Amino acid sequence: MAGETALPLQQLIASWDDKCLPKILQVVSGVYFQGSIYELSGSEVSFSTGDLIKVIRIELQSVCCEDISNYDKFELPIGHTGLYKVVPEEMPYSTVEEMVSLRPVGLDSCLPFTFTSSSKMTFENFTLAAGGALRVLSVEKDQVRCHVQGQQEVSAEVCIPLSSKGEFYECESEECFNLQEIMSSASLRSRRFRSTKCERPVFLSPIYQVHAIMTLRKNVLKFSSSSEVDVIDVTEQCKDVAFVTPLSLTEVLSQPDESFPAVVEILEGPETHSLFRCSWLQELSKGRHLVFHKKGTSARILFSSLKSRKAQQYFLVSQQYAGRFRRRPREFNSVYELYVASVQALGLRVSVTRSCEEVEEEGLPALSVGEQLEIVRCGRMELPCGSREEQRQSVEALLCHRFQEPDDGDDDDDEEEVRQEDEREEISLPLYMQAHFVEVLKDNKKYRLRDLEKEFSFPLDVKVMNRDNEMETDPLVGLTCLRMEGAMSEPIIQASLPHRPEHCFEIPTQWLSMSVSFTKDSLPWPSDQPPKCHMDKVTEVTDTFFYEYRKQENSDAAPPPRPPKRNLSSSEAQRKSIKPPKKSSKDEKSKHRPDGSVPTKEFANLTLSSKKRHPAPPPPDILDDQPPPLAPRKQPAAEVTIGKALPNMYIKREDSKAKVAADVDSDHDYETVDEDLFTMIKESQENVKFY
Repeated sequence: MAGETALPLQQLIASWDDKCLPKILQVVSGVYFQGSIYELSGSEVSFSTGDLIKVIRIELQSVCCEDISNYDKFELPIGHTGLYKVVPEEMPYSTVEEMVSLRPVGLDSCLPFTFTSSSKMTFENFTLAAGGALRVLSVEKDQVRCHVQGQQEVSAEVCIPLSSKGEFYECESEECFNLQEIMSSASLRSRRFRSTKCERPVFLSPIYQVHAIMTLRKNVLKFSSSSEVDVIDVTEQCKDVAFVTPLSLTEVLSQPDESFPAVVEILEGPETHSLFRCSWLQELSKGRHLVFHKKGTSARILFSSLKSRKAQQYFLVSQQYAGRFRRRPREFNSVYELYVASVQALGLRVSVTRSCEEVEEEGLPALSVGEQLEIVRCGRMELPCGSREEQRQSVEALLCHRFQEPDDGDDDDDEEEVRQEDEREEISLPLYMQAHFVEVLKDNKKYRLRDLEKEFSFPLDVKVMNRDNEMETDPLVGLTCLRMEGAMSEPIIQASLPHRPEHCFEIPTQWLSMSVSFTKDSLPWPSDQPPKCHMDKVTEVTDTFFYEYRKQENSDAAPPPRPPKRNLSSSEAQRKSIKPPKKSSKDEKSKHRPDGSVPTKEFANLTLSSKKRHPAPPPPDILDDQPPPLAPRKQPAAEVTIGKALPNMYIKREDSKAKVAADVDSDHDYETVDEDLFTMIKESQENVKFY
């Protein structure tokens, strides 16, 4: 390598074509501060001295046009429509073969061309004087057929061997080439040209977008061949060097089945850990090794737990899960949810869990707790929005059969069903109605996961009754209720860690993005004794995964219907059209508080400034400074109680009445308090007289 001559990258690649690839180059110079960085088309490339670059593809981007007279350079687009003529070389050719070899191959305009000889040339029956011009008509195996310029006879055509020596000069030709033709011919790329619109000679060279790979680079590098880097060609010396080819998980899926199992190295770990909550995800870091057993497709069910005090959980469960489930009644919080479920489950029957009052104007019927509804079909109903026929609106609604809550008697079940059939009532529930229902189930059977998917539609509420005994720990056991949200079938890669090759897990390629490379490391088991793999059947995922899944599944789903606009009756319209009388500015100013706020009438009536405390009642007329004598009683304790009960009773009754008056906010109620107080005092006076 030390004896190789370094060339600029642009000069070296300009002489290439697609047939000579791949090529291996080594960076020699052009490195600044431990690396030269070129930002082209959004890709950043850094080269260091000694780096090996394997060029796998070149793509023509533009043409560099260099003015030979002043060395000015500028770029021309490949679609440039200008035409160029070849400028004859000033140096003579020593043989006819050398001159012919520089003509472009495969172009119709390469022939004929004209050249001259500086010396006399003698043929069989013809002699060409020095400076005579010959026009090449065709090139044969070892000779060229030429026509002597200035001679009209057929005998003026001569055949000249390619090995003929002398000093041959090419004459300027009238043939024109466009940029695409020049760049497609290696012989033309080495020539000088003159534009048909300019006499100054120029040199045209291609500018390629280079596609290359380097060891431990994540992706295929893309950079311009005009990068100011000096390189040498080391293809022959480094033909046995293995370049690490980075692959995404999608590219791994495109590998042939014979490539598995294999040991791979993680070049770039997953970009995010916010989708999965599992133990093996932490092992997917840069530099770690994995065993890829095989690729395939996995069918899974997405589960979610019910919302409770604990955080809601989500699981991806494989169809190989061996636990047993039992159905649980679903809850619905609107008629629209009921409609969606009834489309997937015909004959759905629910029970009302919260009573609803009837709203005749909006078509909402009254529902009582315990009533059972059987969904019949979805239709339309008319709302009684007005007296005239044209004012009636039609909305979508669920037609249901309503049954009364069954009695808890000892009646036979068959008789109860017959009685309910006779007492059923047809009602219509608008889809925009908010109501609460729970599904009525009579099924107590245990199901496998595959059977649930075949017999029922999603969503479906279930509970794990028997765990999967093949799993060390079953995270689904103990959850009160699980909802089967949907099924998915996705491409996966079955993988394991090298120190536990028998414990496998599935990597979903559509949800994880990482870069790996196949290594030549041996598999961590004997060649004739592959391990028996135990799969992770349950994978916990995060709420981010769940929301992304719902967005993909419900991207085209229609939103729930809105209630129709109400048509106001004549009395309502007349009441809304009446405007309150305008108040004078004097009245407005008088109502403003010092801080600028204006109290409302309701709160103003409750303030202390507007409601003053009534004066205390006058003392009784018969009471002087000394109280009248009281007769002795058998129970003196009662006397003390009666004597103290009047004030306590007075205060208690006054407080209670005052609270009522404040709540009702009416002057009349305060007068009622005064009247009751006067009556109470009068009764006390009479009691005193009695004693």
